Amino acid sequence: MRQSKLFTKTSKTLPKDEVSVNSQLLLKSGFIDKEIAGVYSFLPMGYRVLDKIINIIREEMNAIDGQEIMLTALQSPQTWEPTDRWDDSKMDVWFKTELKNGSKLGLAPTHEEPLTKLMKKFITSYKDLPVYAYQFQTKFRNETRAKSGILRTREFIMKDLYSFCRNQQELDEYYEKAKAAYVRIFERLGLGDITYVTYASGGTFSKFSHEFQTLCEYGEDLIYINEEKKIAINREIFEDEILSEFGLTKADFVEKKAIEVGNIFKLGTKFSDGLGLQYVDENGERKNVIMGSYGIGPGRVMGTIVETHNDKNGIIWPKEVAPYQVHIVSLGKDEVVMQESEKLYNQLNQAGYEVLWDDRTNLGPGAKFADSDLIGCPIRITVSGKNIEKSQYEVKRRIGGDAEFIPQNDIEAFLDNELK
Repeated sequence: MRQSKLFTKTSKTLPKDEVSVNSQLLLKSGFIDKEIAGVYSFLPMGYRVLDKIINIIREEMNAIDGQEIMLTALQSPQTWEPTDRWDDSKMDVWFKTELKNGSKLGLAPTHEEPLTKLMKKFITSYKDLPVYAYQFQTKFRNETRAKSGILRTREFIMKDLYSFCRNQQELDEYYEKAKAAYVRIFERLGLGDITYVTYASGGTFSKFSHEFQTLCEYGEDLIYINEEKKIAINREIFEDEILSEFGLTKADFVEKKAIEVGNIFKLGTKFSDGLGLQYVDENGERKNVIMGSYGIGPGRVMGTIVETHNDKNGIIWPKEVAPYQVHIVSLGKDEVVMQESEKLYNQLNQAGYEVLWDDRTNLGPGAKFADSDLIGCPIRITVSGKNIEKSQYEVKRRIGGDAEFIPQNDIEAFLDNELK
């Protein structure tokens, strides 16, 4: 991408009600745009980041036998009434509307019921199980107060996977596979070192569920960590009775703020009971299908990365999800500089790198470097007349270290080492 062709621009002004780090930096850098409170559009560079996050999650879901689908956002009351979740007093985040004929509809806040209903068409025998289906789909939640930029919104993409199993053992085994897949996801997203598998309430379904909590001083959750045993526990179940199961006391833990970036639940037969999802086993007996649920919000993850990877100058994207791997910055309007920059731009594109080229001629070096730091690509290559004379490029990593001077002929070897 040539930056002169990019329709978005960086900005120094922000909506007065945006106070979170992620919203400020993403709005200033032109990654997102605010429609209304809790509703954001993803612009070209922001969508590239979101898409990379989604693809990493997709790869790991496919690796544990997930089958990708896409369900509808518009929902009929009849799908939700059997589980009593159409009732606003039971689930208070519905957006509801009516068709012209007076029929009521809702915008799905989650998809346990519609997918369970769908599976009744395909699951009848033990031979049809297990099934693991997932989607990336827009959810709508009528939050009382949307806050923290893209961390808590009213419209968002959710990756929700649901497992359908014959028995508890089959569910337990898959649950552990999904947990391991989530650990790999957050490692690949550059959050592995600060994300903890956290014990949380299992509700009426099981003793525990698990949350994936990323440490952040601006997080809205409190977790308690024992580093020696690598155990993290959510505040809601941080009680002596629970701690005794781990042979620990409250004094063995440190309190930390965190952002919940994912969660996994054993659902049991709550939804198969309510919607009548059964199968016939090897002995001809009818049994309820046992379910699990596994969620990650890619946009929320993106916001979390920004909250935890930034400095006073802007965003510091991990290389796996950066909008572009390399940011070429051309200094001056000289034809020689522009020709050398274009040559490098074409060379790196052909070598398979994702390159953003600041080819704008109406800005000085200070403004260009400020934009580059704000956008946060891992590697910046500066092309100037002085360096061309010496057959070299000035190279700077977005995080840490001073600028280096790399011979022009060695630039691909340098990038291979840094990025691949």
